[in-house]
Amino acid sequence: MARERQLSPRSGDGLSRRSLLGRTAAVAAGATALTATAAGPASAAATRDVDVAIVGAGLAGLTAARDLVAAGRTVAVLEARDRVGGRVLNLSLANGGATEGGGEFIGPTQDRIKALADSLGVATFATYNTGDNLLYKDGKKTPYATDGVLGSVPPVDVAGLANAAIVQSALDDMAKTIPVDAPWTAAKAQEWDRQTFETWLRANAVIPSAKFLLDVACTSIFSAEPRELSLLFVLFYIAAAGNESTVGTLERLTETANGAQERRFVGGSQQVPIKLAATLGDRVVLNAPVRTITRSGGTYVVTADGITVTARKVVVAAPPPLAARIVYDPLLPAGRDQLTQRLPMASVAKAIAIYDTPFWRADGLNGQVVSDTGVVSSTFDNSPPDASYGALMGFIEADEARAYDAASEAEVKAAVLKDYVTYFGAKAASPTSFVLQRWNNEAYTRGGPVSIAAPGVLTQYGPALRKPVGGIHWAGTETSTYWMGFMDGAVRSGERVAKEVLAAL
Repeated sequence: MARERQLSPRSGDGLSRRSLLGRTAAVAAGATALTATAAGPASAAATRDVDVAIVGAGLAGLTAARDLVAAGRTVAVLEARDRVGGRVLNLSLANGGATEGGGEFIGPTQDRIKALADSLGVATFATYNTGDNLLYKDGKKTPYATDGVLGSVPPVDVAGLANAAIVQSALDDMAKTIPVDAPWTAAKAQEWDRQTFETWLRANAVIPSAKFLLDVACTSIFSAEPRELSLLFVLFYIAAAGNESTVGTLERLTETANGAQERRFVGGSQQVPIKLAATLGDRVVLNAPVRTITRSGGTYVVTADGITVTARKVVVAAPPPLAARIVYDPLLPAGRDQLTQRLPMASVAKAIAIYDTPFWRADGLNGQVVSDTGVVSSTFDNSPPDASYGALMGFIEADEARAYDAASEAEVKAAVLKDYVTYFGAKAASPTSFVLQRWNNEAYTRGGPVSIAAPGVLTQYGPALRKPVGGIHWAGTETSTYWMGFMDGAVRSGERVAKEVLAAL
């Protein structure tokens, strides 16, 4: 699969999962038109003078631009890539279709991304969830229903299920005490931020099969190992899996039906940012990685490849590690810079094998697997709504993703197909095509689906996450109070930062 140019990262926005994941595909009708006309290359205009310069044309930056323009303000959106969408990316297929290489799923309480898609005429359809899931554990393959006592929880031993239920309930109860706008102020924030999620799990998920279930949930949600995450960060993430009227739960993060993986977008999720960018026209400038942001009197000078923008305010809508690679003059406050040094991206890739038909459905399977082995430990049926062809999507996450960062695409494909054959039989060995998106190796993301926090980060540096620095404001899914790491969080952050900027102008 062709890849994007590997330039030094300077801008972009994005996304979790399953809310995620190279040269950009022309996404159905409209994608080519966007690249050619609606958004202009940096060479189209050497200088611009606007009210607000926005760094990154992902969902956050584009949403902020939409709201600012609606309020009568002038904007320029500078995007490093040759496409819009950030961590939302459609991949073109040899059969003429498209599949999601990045964020793709939405579910209950993800109100803002749904409202945005509706306003742009992008419809959704239910993620295929008919038939049994598969558990592959200890070399044994076990089908199981999606509507068990604990939802679609794999059928491990009774003691393990009971222990897992207790752990899940405890996590949900602790998450209820987390203020989503300031998790570092929770009553037990210091205690919970002193330990990793792994440490807490070892003390509470005492049955091996329960620990297995929670480990799988962790890598599925964060694309990170439990040892990499602060317990406080995990609890905040659970608390954020809701909205202003609905409490977040771990189950909502992990489930398909009634959960974060419930629905997909017709034509692929990148249709949303593509259509949104089209409404902004040449305010969106592609191939313009931002290098410096300099304060000059009462204005800012934003320098990107091929274009310089002067603005009264700046919105940086990029993942924290990439925002840190921009040169700021004057220097950012130490707290802000130290924060971005401590919020690395998680590690994820998506591998999609295409078949003439979704043959697993005839075997009574829904294409969803949970496994204790292999390069791919969780899968989904990524076929289009009309099932005109079959698509098996596998997440390669955390340690497994890092292990294959330097592997060739042929090596990754061989390992993935070996797993698919283990799960779905010999037919899985011969796809008609195969596409791979490795976010760790993508220049303007360098991981995904979200930045993660280790112990000590939120309590020491969290207040700098959204705090403006002079006229520089911060957006991106990592700054959202609800659905951080998801497309919905990105949209929410764009809406929030637009209000913030308008109040300051």
